[in-house]
Amino acid sequence: MPLYDRILVPTDGSPEGELAVCHALDLAAVHGASVRAIYVVDTARYAGMPMETTWEGVGDLLYDDGEAALETVCELAADRDVDVETAVVEGSPSREIITHAEEAGCDLVVMGTHGRGGIDRLLLGSVAEKVVRGSSVPVLTVRIGDEEAAANAAESASATAAGGEESATAGETSADGTSAGETSADGTRADETGAAGTRADGSVSDATETG
Repeated sequence: MPLYDRILVPTDGSPEGELAVCHALDLAAVHGASVRAIYVVDTARYAGMPMETTWEGVGDLLYDDGEAALETVCELAADRDVDVETAVVEGSPSREIITHAEEAGCDLVVMGTHGRGGIDRLLLGSVAEKVVRGSSVPVLTVRIGDEEAAANAAESASATAAGGEESATAGETSADGTSAGETSADGTRADETGAAGTRADGSVSDATETG
């Protein structure tokens, strides 16, 4: 008995989002399920446009982007011999995703998430998070777009390690076994021997006779 019959996958047409699309299609191929792919034109984002800017012109461009994104989904589905339905819709992305998942009788939603946290999540929100919280249909999120963050983290860790090595070198002992700032067996601080020095008779030179 197949676990899934119909899978919903939203797409934004980005190369990163394509990872979630491929994951949904692979699941559908394994379970013999069909896929419904949607592209949501976020009308709320353009609500504050200047009056001289016509929605018709912007809307046409966004619909063209949506059709191109869904055409890519169809090509990927054909490679896997998976049946796919597509639709371009308008509205709030999270609301439209939830509505389509429930009305189309889908038993799984697969979507990408950038894994935002902290202040980014508080200020920007997350479509995936809203869908997870509001959907009665199970949601599978696919982490996308973190390659650069991972590379930056690795570079930062490397820089930190290099800094630690430099600190360790700075703290190495001198040839006589005395670390910088420590007092040697004869009572002379290691960081003072270069300037102070002693005469052959053991008396302190004038260079160190300060008040």
